[in-house]
Amino acid sequence: MLPVLFHIGSMPVYSYGVLVAGGVLLGLWYARLQARKHGLHPDDVWNLGIYVVLVALIIAKIWLVLSAWDYYRANPREIISMTVIQSGGTFYGGVVGAMATIIIYTYAKKIPILPLLDTFAFAVPLGHSIGRLGCLLAGCCYGKPTSVPWAITFKNELAEQIAGTPLHTPLHPTQLYESVAEFLNFLIIVWLARRQRFTGQLVGTYFLLYGFERGTIEFFRGDPGRTLMFHNSVSLMQLTSVALILTGAFLWWRGLRGSAPMAPMSTIAPTAAGQ
Repeated sequence: MLPVLFHIGSMPVYSYGVLVAGGVLLGLWYARLQARKHGLHPDDVWNLGIYVVLVALIIAKIWLVLSAWDYYRANPREIISMTVIQSGGTFYGGVVGAMATIIIYTYAKKIPILPLLDTFAFAVPLGHSIGRLGCLLAGCCYGKPTSVPWAITFKNELAEQIAGTPLHTPLHPTQLYESVAEFLNFLIIVWLARRQRFTGQLVGTYFLLYGFERGTIEFFRGDPGRTLMFHNSVSLMQLTSVALILTGAFLWWRGLRGSAPMAPMSTIAPTAAGQ
């Protein structure tokens, strides 16, 4: 593991941030390449992706502060501390920010939402697979103690300080589980895209795949702050996973009934910015 890649003067450059940013940019680049196949302008896909990332980060950090408001009210300086600034915030806040941005942008630009989500079905698993490698280097999102032969043991004290990572304890490599699973999801979406039969098929498939994937991996996660419920038997993310599976199944049912025909390929001429 390597929480800090290098320093610029006295400022550390964290591996987590670098890999997450790299994953986002690579995912958006790939989605931009797919835009015309779904009747969209590449610039709209790229611009929305940037807006989604920025707003999601801001809302995720606000959600983080509000979720621990008693602490931050007693320690207001911590709200603008490097710990908060460098953190990814909360997953749920990021999802709310992302969905709000997509809804507002598509409404304002009069862009059909299902073709857009089909396009981003490539970007999300590709970027996520790289971002989870950042989690591995940082030591966050770690697994439960285990004796399996492929367990990993963290030893960097900085990871314990930043993410509370248990040191010198064999743990499930949940970061690698999700990284590999997300890359496989990306490959499945690429394969399916060549055989796509209806609008919403790609994002519906991703919802199904990710719902099963994340819901299963949650059983092996050991990091706190995942909102455990029902006597700590399931996490809020597992309930979210059920919702994703049901949404994906609905999109497939709707498409197979002929209610979501494929959008025509965009006839927009390439521009200097869109080539």
